[in-house]
Amino acid sequence: MTVQAIHHQAVIAPGAKLGAGVQVGAYAVIGENVELGDGCILHAHAVVQGPSRFGINNIFHPFCSIGAAPQDLKYRGEKTELIAGDDNVFRENVTVSRGTAGGGGRTTIGSDNLFMANSHVGHDCHIGDGTLFVNGATLAGHVDIEDFATVGAFSPVHQFCRVGRYAYIGACTVITQSVPPFSLVVTKRETKCYGINTIGLERKGFSPERLKILQQAFRLLSRSKLNTSNALEEMRKTLGDSADVRELIQFIETAERGVVK
Repeated sequence: MTVQAIHHQAVIAPGAKLGAGVQVGAYAVIGENVELGDGCILHAHAVVQGPSRFGINNIFHPFCSIGAAPQDLKYRGEKTELIAGDDNVFRENVTVSRGTAGGGGRTTIGSDNLFMANSHVGHDCHIGDGTLFVNGATLAGHVDIEDFATVGAFSPVHQFCRVGRYAYIGACTVITQSVPPFSLVVTKRETKCYGINTIGLERKGFSPERLKILQQAFRLLSRSKLNTSNALEEMRKTLGDSADVRELIQFIETAERGVVK
């Protein structure tokens, strides 16, 4: 078993559980009811509070605050938690809040996510796998971010919004409605969908045929003269054999705050 490397000036609560090979730097703080899987690294001054549970090989950089109490005026100290998977990176000054009783009591983070400096994940958010939060990206409470999505620098996402798989939110874009999967959403004069996230999807291995079908679907959604309902019906008729298009249709039909077009 790999030996833990704990700096003598670190502060670790008696109730914390640390896996094999965990490294903890000077002045780092690990609170009660924190569980860290094998190979996790806390750099100097990192703070992890609980109840929270992390998988293996997570990295916490200086001055991040992970698993703190939710920033919610209704919170009265009830027991809530943060659950995270493996291989996540929390850079400097990242903040992640635990859940609230009103939101199910749990904030969740998948695996292989990168949270760049000063990004924030609010209470009761649910993050998938392989996401990227660029510097200053900010989630209000109750936000869902699906797999491989990117939230751009200094982009706030309103509570109860969803961001679909592979979507890309450009820098300084204010999100007040759910963002469809595969899309590229950027604020210019107004928040608008500019079609599919072509470069990002190519990097994720999407074939030219998949991209072509998605382009056709987004033209029906945002560039035709059809309203949203009629555009979705036309997608079903002409592109319904595509699993990507079916996912897009299902996402739009279940978006509680409408979608960016």
